[in-house]
Amino acid sequence: MADRNETFKNAFTRREFLHSGLVLASAAATIPAFLQSSALAMHESMRGLSSAAGIPEDRILVVVQLGGGNDGLNTVVPYGMPQYFKARPGIAIKENEALKLSKADGVGLHPQMGGLKSLYDEGMATIIQGVGYPNPNRSHFKSMDIWQTADTDATGDGWLGRYFDSECCGFGKGESGKREQAMKTASDAGGPPGIAIGRSAPLAMEGRQVKPVAFESPELFKWSGADIHRSLGAPYQQLTRRTDGTNGESNAAFLMRTSMDAQISSEMIRKAVELKPSVAYPGGQLSNQLSMVASMIRAGLKTRVYYVTHGSFDTHAGQGGAQGRHGQLLNQFAASVKSFYDDLKAQGNAERVLTLSFSEFGRRVAQNASQGTDHGTAAPMFLLGPMVKPGVFGDHPSLTDLDDGDLKFKIDFRSVYAGVLNDWLRADADKILDGSFKAVKLMKKA
Repeated sequence: MADRNETFKNAFTRREFLHSGLVLASAAATIPAFLQSSALAMHESMRGLSSAAGIPEDRILVVVQLGGGNDGLNTVVPYGMPQYFKARPGIAIKENEALKLSKADGVGLHPQMGGLKSLYDEGMATIIQGVGYPNPNRSHFKSMDIWQTADTDATGDGWLGRYFDSECCGFGKGESGKREQAMKTASDAGGPPGIAIGRSAPLAMEGRQVKPVAFESPELFKWSGADIHRSLGAPYQQLTRRTDGTNGESNAAFLMRTSMDAQISSEMIRKAVELKPSVAYPGGQLSNQLSMVASMIRAGLKTRVYYVTHGSFDTHAGQGGAQGRHGQLLNQFAASVKSFYDDLKAQGNAERVLTLSFSEFGRRVAQNASQGTDHGTAAPMFLLGPMVKPGVFGDHPSLTDLDDGDLKFKIDFRSVYAGVLNDWLRADADKILDGSFKAVKLMKKA
């Protein structure tokens, strides 16, 4: 391995570094001395030439956020509860339309979710009922922050950001409750950052030391100065070839390194995304995002967490039943994750990838006057992949014992996070979640 790394280092010239698509975050006159070594570390870690001890590099988590507050009652349909039809005379999914899951529980999937039903029948889907948290907040922004920070006060950094900080940079919570401030980045520890596809990185992925890579499309994920005007090319090239600079442990060096680590492998990521998928995808934003994720996995990137978003679930009016707008969104979700796993199977990577899907809250039990649903509380979560214990987990919340018209949650979402962290990512959930939550055991093998 030493000879291999030495050969790789010799081959990694300044010209290759330039071509890697580094986006400079500063117009400083000099480049810090650590720049080339930081670039090399990031390059190696993305290709898997280095690793941090004890971290299962072969395991990947993909998070699918259903933004806007998905209506859980019309997603996992409680057709066995007569109160459901009474509360929703205009938008309820009929019993003969629901895709039956558990006859004993009287629940089924929305008829537009055939793709997810196929995964369920293949033993690759766990549906967790009644997920929420105490004293729920019905604001989109506040509730999403709660889910993304795993903190009901919605403060601090993201739960996945803390995972990267803890595993890659070695800090957690001490007895004093203060985080250790280790001057390290993902490249120092040999592990790449997470990747989020979208206009901005979600709070969930933001750590104190490790920042995610975020891009909306591969075409935009590059330094574009020369595209704006060719005269910018030569100064940029001159700047990136300089090796003199500031002290590698200075504040300026640390800030520069933190900014650059998230961007330094743009060329590698863009080349990975250019790979054609192994199967056909249905089209649409989520489909395109998951296709890109599958291509990056196929290319061998060692990123452990990917984050994608499927929005527009705020169905206050005209939600519709089996064929309505909500059903169209669910169809896109179900068909996209089915194609994603078909792609991973064709690659031979399905066993490596766990997918977690959530929404910031569900909707109220009763429909409103606009044939839609208003902000509610508890809702289902989904875990997908060959490693999950398939089936319906937990009892459906009562439709008669309500909290001012809303469902009472049965399972704290942080217990689901704890199970994923402990049993899949092999991390210390208590440190990362800043508290002890009983992990929900949903993996076939711990």
